[in-house]
Amino acid sequence: MRKYDSYKESGIDWIGKVPSNWEKWKISHAFSKIGSGTTPESGNPLYHHNGTINWLNTGDLNDSKLYTCSKKITEKAVEDYSSLKRYPSGSLVIAMYGATIGKTSIVQFETTTNQACCVFSESEIIDINFLFYWFKGHKEHIINLAVGGGQPNISQDILKGIRLYTPTFKEQNQIANYLDNKTTQIDNLINKKEQLIELLEEERIAIINQAVTKGLNPEAPMKDSGIEWLGDIPEHWEVWKISHAFKKLGSGTTPESGNPKYHSDGTINWLNTGDLNNGVLESCSKKITVDALEDYSSLKVYPAGSLVIAMYGATIGKTAIVNFETTTNQACCVFTDSDIIDIKFLQYWFTAKKEHIINLSVGGGQPNISQQILRNVRLGAPSFDEQLEIVEYLKDKESKFINLKNKLMNEIELLKEYKTALISEVVTGKVDVRNYKTEN
Repeated sequence: MRKYDSYKESGIDWIGKVPSNWEKWKISHAFSKIGSGTTPESGNPLYHHNGTINWLNTGDLNDSKLYTCSKKITEKAVEDYSSLKRYPSGSLVIAMYGATIGKTSIVQFETTTNQACCVFSESEIIDINFLFYWFKGHKEHIINLAVGGGQPNISQDILKGIRLYTPTFKEQNQIANYLDNKTTQIDNLINKKEQLIELLEEERIAIINQAVTKGLNPEAPMKDSGIEWLGDIPEHWEVWKISHAFKKLGSGTTPESGNPKYHSDGTINWLNTGDLNNGVLESCSKKITVDALEDYSSLKVYPAGSLVIAMYGATIGKTAIVNFETTTNQACCVFTDSDIIDIKFLQYWFTAKKEHIINLSVGGGQPNISQQILRNVRLGAPSFDEQLEIVEYLKDKESKFINLKNKLMNEIELLKEYKTALISEVVTGKVDVRNYKTEN
């Protein structure tokens, strides 16, 4: 790609050299309006009920143009809180802390914000789209300027103090247009690869479902399973109620939270649903003490090789075969010790029938499968030896799927890295895109 005719040192290590004719600007000197917002008293209907004024939170930011936000506040909130400012459409917003730190959007509507947003608007020096890309290309460096430990905070003062080099306003616009075109091309490639991953996952589930409900022999005579959502199964298969197939089926509990007697320097594995990985699990994130095991009779130790399924919460239906002895919390249901159902076969069966299992759940906001529901689940299964054949077949298929998925994920990661590097190179003038013609 083309370079500029001459360069000069920027004096900023992570920017390096910039084109000789580019000018240095402190952001606070380039924008007429830089500010933030606040959060009106939470739960007060005077400020939140039937609000008509957009109130942007960092969770709304999408690293692109933003056309709506999820929350609104009332006129009364704006009247009572002087720190609530209205920012015009076309403003640039960046998240200053929290999980979304460094995330940006150019809002396409007038809005107020909470205190975690910093807003830039009204500049005759820096094109807002150029600044958007500048922030995207230097996100890592900007976050490194943050202060604080557990929750780093970029702060308004840090952002206002940032210095950057820019060409003329017209050239900034050319750069932004170039990056609009190039990043769209890259994003389209990423989207196609993500769609391929989704299709691979659908195909994987279809193959698992076929194998664990119909077997490997397409010519096998079939019979009615007696289970409406399962349909026909091979004639020689038997239907088992899970509670009849497993000698040990149970859960656990949560010892008193924060009590060091139960949690400090624990040596006993204590599995939570957040650990589950839909595969084989080699370790868990938390441990409890011997005292916890002694004081809570509902804490059982389950052997290595047990299958665990999440009964509720964000991970509902997720599974893992644990390769270690463990206790669990109350959101886990554990299956172990069966001469009838192979544990890996059951995991594949749960994978194939996850949607149906979740549909059996009770509760509204947080559906709960419950142990009793799982105990009553019925499935069709062949002999133990045939289950092992099915498992080996599926392991081979899964290995190929995993290799393809990993290849696509690596390609996506490389495209994302290329996109960030390209943005950084262009907004710092390492390449000259002034004569670039937009590709359709």
